Amino acid sequence: MSKFKKKKSGQPGISTASLPDIVFMLLFFFMVTTVMRESDLKVEAPSLPSATEVKKLEHKSLVSTIYVGRAKDTEKWGEKFNRIQLNDKIATPDDIPAFILNERTNVSDGEIPFMTTSIKADKKSSVGTLTDIRLKLRDVNALKLSLSTQKGSSIKR
Repeated sequence: MSKFKKKKSGQPGISTASLPDIVFMLLFFFMVTTVMRESDLKVEAPSLPSATEVKKLEHKSLVSTIYVGRAKDTEKWGEKFNRIQLNDKIATPDDIPAFILNERTNVSDGEIPFMTTSIKADKKSSVGTLTDIRLKLRDVNALKLSLSTQKGSSIKR
């Protein structure tokens, strides 16, 4: 009887030396390409009106968005389509000047003239609410305004 046994001849094991490199490359890829949502919608996702002439905004970092639509929590806010959302809260038109001034503090002085206010309003929102928003924006000299739409024909046949 021998003290040493012969080694079995078989396939060598798979090298895992490059596995950490692959994992970190995937991690870095997803960190770079993931976009975080800026705010949770308290109003239902608006069904945007249609338009034929649509233009994309160039500097998304200089856009402040105001959502107008029906509140998701209808027990608290009611069934109206005229609820305004600024950042993460339901607001009134009187809160818009403070919202715009707060947004201006987040950018440099040279970029303030290029700031745009985007209104994403539901089709069923009242024109009076949109007019109130426009008047409050005018009070703080936020005159660059964008109305968000979806591309398509606005004429129904």
